[in-house]
Amino acid sequence: MWKPILIMLLCLWTGGRLEAREPVKVACVGNSVTYGYGIKDREADSYPAQLQRLLGEGYEVRNFGRSGATLLRHGHRPYNQMEECRQALAFAADKVVIHLGLNDTDPRNWPNYRDEFVDDYLSLIAAFREANPSCEVWICRMTPIFHRHPRFKSGTRDWFWQIQQKIEEVAALARTGLIDFHPLLHCRPDLLPDALHPNPEGAGLLAQEVCSHLTGNFGGLQLPVTYSDNMVLQRDKPLRIAGRANAGETVTVAVAGQKVRTVTAADGRWSAMLKPLKAGGPYTLEVKAPSGKHVFRNVLAGEVWLCSGQSNMAFRVSQSVREEVEVSLQHAATGPQIRLFNMQPRWYTNDVEWPASTLDSLNRLQYYAPARWTECSEPAVRAFSAVAYAFGCMLADSLGVPVGLIQNAVGGAPTEAWIDRKTLEFEFPDILYDWRQNDFVQPWVRERGTKNITLSDNKEQRHPYQPCYLYEAGIEPLECYPLRGFIWYQGESNAHNLEAHERLFRLLADSWRGHWQEQLPLYYVQLSSLSRPSWPWFRDSQRRLLSAVPCTGMAVCTDLGDSLDVHPRHKREVGRRLARWALHSTYGHDCTPSGPLFRSVRPEGNALYVSFDYADGLRSADGAPLRTFEVAEEEDRYVPAQAQVEAGCVKVWSDQLQHPRYVRYGWQPFTRANLVNAAGLPASTFRSGER
Repeated sequence: MWKPILIMLLCLWTGGRLEAREPVKVACVGNSVTYGYGIKDREADSYPAQLQRLLGEGYEVRNFGRSGATLLRHGHRPYNQMEECRQALAFAADKVVIHLGLNDTDPRNWPNYRDEFVDDYLSLIAAFREANPSCEVWICRMTPIFHRHPRFKSGTRDWFWQIQQKIEEVAALARTGLIDFHPLLHCRPDLLPDALHPNPEGAGLLAQEVCSHLTGNFGGLQLPVTYSDNMVLQRDKPLRIAGRANAGETVTVAVAGQKVRTVTAADGRWSAMLKPLKAGGPYTLEVKAPSGKHVFRNVLAGEVWLCSGQSNMAFRVSQSVREEVEVSLQHAATGPQIRLFNMQPRWYTNDVEWPASTLDSLNRLQYYAPARWTECSEPAVRAFSAVAYAFGCMLADSLGVPVGLIQNAVGGAPTEAWIDRKTLEFEFPDILYDWRQNDFVQPWVRERGTKNITLSDNKEQRHPYQPCYLYEAGIEPLECYPLRGFIWYQGESNAHNLEAHERLFRLLADSWRGHWQEQLPLYYVQLSSLSRPSWPWFRDSQRRLLSAVPCTGMAVCTDLGDSLDVHPRHKREVGRRLARWALHSTYGHDCTPSGPLFRSVRPEGNALYVSFDYADGLRSADGAPLRTFEVAEEEDRYVPAQAQVEAGCVKVWSDQLQHPRYVRYGWQPFTRANLVNAAGLPASTFRSGER
């Protein structure tokens, strides 16, 4: 009834004519990525074509991409001299999206004309604004160039990031929008078959991001996967709550009597900073915006730790020796509040071939099953990491506050899988190349990965053991959830090459601390005793890393090993030894954090006197004479030695040598070394000489 009347009134108002609204004109300007190079049906599947479908009939999207184009006017193929540029300017678009810079990384361009980049970009933007003074302009941080590109290490890698920085400067100077294409694809090398050009799926991700920026619709209010009922928020430091929402929305965050409002930025990101929370609860955390509302109940404030590594960290409470299972379950029933966030793989890296559906999910980084924070029920504790749970119990008992534990550990995973891609691209690029044929990667790791993905015909098929994968699938999604620190039990899958591991372990610490933008403590477990020849050297290397990587601590567990089983079942004490480091170094408690750690050696007569840190009450663990000390006059020519505690040191000698110079201890793959301190904590394997 009302519709005809409304049409009649509208006709009278417009002089009898119904004028159709002109579509919003969108110009996609760029190089081969915009053009759709390498895409079989680029007319349908390039990112501008997909953008048209997303935006619908109210928009007219044109593709003005040109393969090989440079932003630099003195570059080898300047965009401003191309026919596509003239056509784009003549189009006089309402909205302009520019993605240029990739070809400027060519050695013919950036080394010679880098000083002209900002001015050249500003001139191009000015030309579009002159063509349509009311147009809106967005410029894009570049899509990735992967290590497989032939010029990657010879300059492209470094120049790429210099250009990325300049693009941000241009956006600020020209007051344009800034669309970040890089993170969309940097974690998806499988979508760039030639290391440079996205396939149709990759182009679809670009189209979706551009669509969100043009419309302001980022899918409504969203928070990271770590937010749920029963969560633990880190106490006693400014608390950052962050997520996404639609552009320009006001987001309100309320908890424990605090209420903070913030406005979502043009890229859909928002962040609210709360004052430090005192330990306690339960609280209700409420986050709301016009596009959505999330209410999280039974929230506690306390200490939050990320517990990661490979199978010995993933080793469940239920797999431990029976008495340790009983102690853990008793603590769950009667002890302080501990909450668990258990990130479990959807597929285990057993000796099997994975089906096509699994392989596709892996490429999409869908490796972990959905997780939620849970209270300590018996089933939840049984399924949780035995080491992490013991660590949390000792903290909760000693501190008297709630503790939140995030378990993210994958059996067999090498260190390099947990490090972010940019760090490896700059600091250890050689480990990225052809990882299943790469000697930096342990043979067992390569073989198991190859077995799991046998059925894939994708040359860039992903796997959890691939360098960067677990960082991209399991660390990035945590989105800097506020933590106190990390505990780490890993090394078995890198023990074949301790020199490579020393580099990787440093990079792991830098990578994670960089991600959280804080020098969080990292406490790790030294490998135990096992009949593998390389392990004495590897254990000593881990000991030396204590002084090489700041804000770390190492739990020694050689006394808890099993000569035939890489998964010793006594895990509770390992977790408690990690907790000693945290209590001592993070929380300032007066407790001994470690067993004796080698400090120095001095010769005196025909004996050596060995000094240790954490040496109060040196003794043998079993009352028997000290075992496994060896001495040498020349490195690598060791003989068994006698040893005894004397004046706070260990005196070591052998009747076979008159002038010993070097000493080592616990230098057996499976060792029965028995030196401990007053706290009963075992001494680390060590070697006094240089490698």
